[in-house]
Amino acid sequence: MIIILSFTGLLVAALIFGRINLSLQFSKQVKQLFSSSKNISDKTFHYAQLSGLPEPVQRYFKYVLKEGQPYISYASIKHAGLFKTGLNKDWINIKGEQYATTEKPGFIWKGTTSMFTARDMYIADKGRLVVSLFSLYNVADASGGQYNQGELLRWLGESILYPTNLLPAERLQWSAIDSKSAKLTFSYSGLSLFFILTFNEVGCITQMEAKRYMDKTKLETWIIKCADYKEINNVVVPLAFEVLWRLEKGDFSYAKFNVTEIAYNKPQKF
Repeated sequence: MIIILSFTGLLVAALIFGRINLSLQFSKQVKQLFSSSKNISDKTFHYAQLSGLPEPVQRYFKYVLKEGQPYISYASIKHAGLFKTGLNKDWINIKGEQYATTEKPGFIWKGTTSMFTARDMYIADKGRLVVSLFSLYNVADASGGQYNQGELLRWLGESILYPTNLLPAERLQWSAIDSKSAKLTFSYSGLSLFFILTFNEVGCITQMEAKRYMDKTKLETWIIKCADYKEINNVVVPLAFEVLWRLEKGDFSYAKFNVTEIAYNKPQKF
């Protein structure tokens, strides 16, 4: 009995230490992220900037932004939802928090389940995915060119939550497709990325489609579906997301997130 209790105590202590250590690592990475990017909130949005953009894109910005809206430099986001770790896996509950910068592209996300904690990030122009089992040890730590592409693409797609980041700029351009869709092209750090976006009559972006590495060698169609637009901090953003892979065998949905909290231009952790 004494041996069992001692082992249980050691296990509990190890779990507590693991959570504290991971939390400290995450805080350090968030601080690094925020310190790498400048504050650009002195810039403001004006409807005149929309001149020449495709009609559905103009409709979108007029719906989500107000005249004189300050540019978003930093975004802090919390969400709840469901997640799948594989094609044939069951849905599991997940909670996440994410921090993003816009002047210098970057983000870090921490998703926590009952079994593991995942950290997805694009910091210092490098993508990385780290998965820790019970916060104790890493069962995955992946980086490289495919992750640079994938994580930067994620940052770009999630700019819908900090939409001044989608305004036309030197490295970001819009091109027309038709009355309900447009192409977004973004060039940065030797990468050229694009999304095909679908808009509804009101101006909401309802779907974003791109090519992303699903593994180390194969590009697949990656789709973000957006819904439940609400005004948060004077900006209109979607609060419900579904993320899926469109594969030959059919659609594989692996994330359903509901945003619960957003803060802008506060470069600090929740």
